[in-house]
Amino acid sequence: MGSRRDFGGIEVGLTNLDKVLYPATGTTKGEVIDYFAAIAPALLPHIAGRPVTRKRWPNGVDESSFFEKNLPEHAPKWLPRRTVEHSDRPVVYPLIESVAAMAWLGQQAALELHVPQWIFDGTERGPITRLVFDLDPGPGAGLAQCAEVALILRDVVREVGLDAYPVTSGSKGIHIYVPLDRQLGPKGASTVAKQVATNLQQLRPQLVTANMAKSAREGKVLLDWSQNNPAKTTIAPYSLRGRTEPWVAAPRGWEEIEDPKRLRHLHFGEVLRRWRESGDLLSGLDEPLPERTGDRLDTYRSMRDAQQTPEPVPATAPVPSAGNRYVIQQHRARRLHWDLRLERDGVLVSWAVPKGPPIDTHENRLAVHTEDHPLEYLDFHGAIPQGQYGAGEMEIWDSGVYETEKWRPDEVIVRLRGQRLDGRYALIQTNGNQWLMHLMKDQAAPDAAKGHGAQQVSKPKEPVPLPHGLTPMLATPGDVSTLDAERWAFETKWDGFRLIAEIDDGTVSLRSRTGHVVTARYPGLAALGSELSGHRVLLDGEAVVFDDHGIANQGLLRADSHRAVFVAFDVLHLDGTSLLRKRYEDRRLVLETLAKQAPSLVVPARLSGSGADALRYSQDNGLEGVVAKRRDSVYLPGRRGSSWIKTRNWRTLPVMIGGYRSSANRQFASLLVGIPHAGGLYYLGRVGTGFTDRELTDLSAQLRRLERKTGPFDNELTAEESKDAVWVSPKLTGTVRFMNWTEAGRLWHPAWIPASD
Repeated sequence: MGSRRDFGGIEVGLTNLDKVLYPATGTTKGEVIDYFAAIAPALLPHIAGRPVTRKRWPNGVDESSFFEKNLPEHAPKWLPRRTVEHSDRPVVYPLIESVAAMAWLGQQAALELHVPQWIFDGTERGPITRLVFDLDPGPGAGLAQCAEVALILRDVVREVGLDAYPVTSGSKGIHIYVPLDRQLGPKGASTVAKQVATNLQQLRPQLVTANMAKSAREGKVLLDWSQNNPAKTTIAPYSLRGRTEPWVAAPRGWEEIEDPKRLRHLHFGEVLRRWRESGDLLSGLDEPLPERTGDRLDTYRSMRDAQQTPEPVPATAPVPSAGNRYVIQQHRARRLHWDLRLERDGVLVSWAVPKGPPIDTHENRLAVHTEDHPLEYLDFHGAIPQGQYGAGEMEIWDSGVYETEKWRPDEVIVRLRGQRLDGRYALIQTNGNQWLMHLMKDQAAPDAAKGHGAQQVSKPKEPVPLPHGLTPMLATPGDVSTLDAERWAFETKWDGFRLIAEIDDGTVSLRSRTGHVVTARYPGLAALGSELSGHRVLLDGEAVVFDDHGIANQGLLRADSHRAVFVAFDVLHLDGTSLLRKRYEDRRLVLETLAKQAPSLVVPARLSGSGADALRYSQDNGLEGVVAKRRDSVYLPGRRGSSWIKTRNWRTLPVMIGGYRSSANRQFASLLVGIPHAGGLYYLGRVGTGFTDRELTDLSAQLRRLERKTGPFDNELTAEESKDAVWVSPKLTGTVRFMNWTEAGRLWHPAWIPASD
């Protein structure tokens, strides 16, 4: 039997909801539609404005499938569409930009959604907004090898100022998305992607191939760059796959990729739960959808079937109000949690708190910001049926009124006065829809076992707690030489490893840019804890190792991380006061004052003059580059803002020659080079290009006079690096230019700089 269901104000006809599309798991078409409707807020930004090719399995995944590009005549009229002129014919594609459109796809058994990396500009093909790399394991390779390649690729794109987002494909491998900060033409994207793939193949020939031929893929990962061609498409993030089981192209955190033994593909139920708990891990990849012209309950309505759930589903728009009621519901869904809802502007602003409201002032509880709920939900309790969003028992755990002390987009402080709770609570946004809920200290903790709130005890006001897990603000690549000194301050761009240092009563915790705890990697930074033992502070900076010339060197950092110092360039929180909303100039003054108490805290002087002056100084002194920060800018955790601009110099490095590899065609094939450090010589890699004919002849003659039987390098070389090496006494020097550092701390694509340069 057929039925019609409302999705955000649009009715969609649904039939055969009990038809099994995945026989291995018994997954029905109705469950597919529910998944598409529920995941739509996360999925839609990544396919909006792009032509959508559908792969359909009308009789389930055990039967035949077909690709569908052209929109059928019976498609609903409300579905937006665009025409693309292909070489043989025009094709009308749907634009999928609403929950109703997602439900219609589910009704069509369109399990897989494929899109290109370009978006429409009006009715014409527009710019390519992102690159995608398909990491496809060949025979003898698997997901673990794909993860290894993904991590190398991540570091490469980060070094040129871009982000990378991993997605396990739901089939065999991993997709890596890279949002672009500049426009590339149709051929430009493929050219860039192919160059990156070719470079990685040269770097790790035993692991990576950029060759599409099957004969070249045994035991390797194909780094497929071809999907950046405007004519090609890639499975969309969050799309189902037409495999034996309902796997999904699932966004992942880098900490998962760093643990390849536990990495596996995910089912649609797992992906939906992860999104509800942690938000969209690809939120920085594509622009958010434009504000809808509907009302604040559109998302709520789209996730519920008024004919199937006892929850209130009002058809009319909410009416603004000044009420101050609240409710906390205990929700026994797939996982027990508590839902906090605060009445504001005619709706209930809502957070899901997995462990319930905090009852101790020393702890923070995760609170996930969810969709606004209708005011009628203040009194709702009962059982939500299986198959419906949030299925399970819900009961009212506490209710009352609240007083607002602060209400900002990223911070809410309220006084709850209810039957169980009586206290001041702070809700602080940390990343996307992830917030922290904190009980403040000016009253006794609530007694959750009692039916009434505990007696209030007057105590001093508690400041904002030290947040954990903040990710650093990022700079946008640009030209700092055009910026003036009146509105901008200029700092050195350091060749190190970005860290957030959390220092709390003598304990130091170090987190990487992705939030991974890396404290053990830098034992020398523990001194910050004792030096700042009287403080609770959050610092942004980099772990750096300086060479014998005082230049930061990432190669040494990777080889000798215990010698790292902490170079700080921002302070985000100090002794209960959040500094995120303070001006850069004010934060810098606090940082410089704090550094006077901590000898281990390195706060380098800013670069004087204009942006052009700063860049010239950076280049003259062999520094990595310059970061310009607007003097009145606030700190935006995890975001790449236009108030921070960076320019990277070509990297150059003075080196010493410790050996060479002979060649049948010329005087030598490559030089083995290193740098002096801590009384020894550290090997950094081979240099095989950039020599003039005269230098080849002169260096060859000098090297033969310096030959010795043993290698001069203090650090360990691999068998491949030592193969066919002829060692020399390290007395000859030169300068190399290079692109980056490899994962192992070696020079990435170095070239010799002739003395005449």
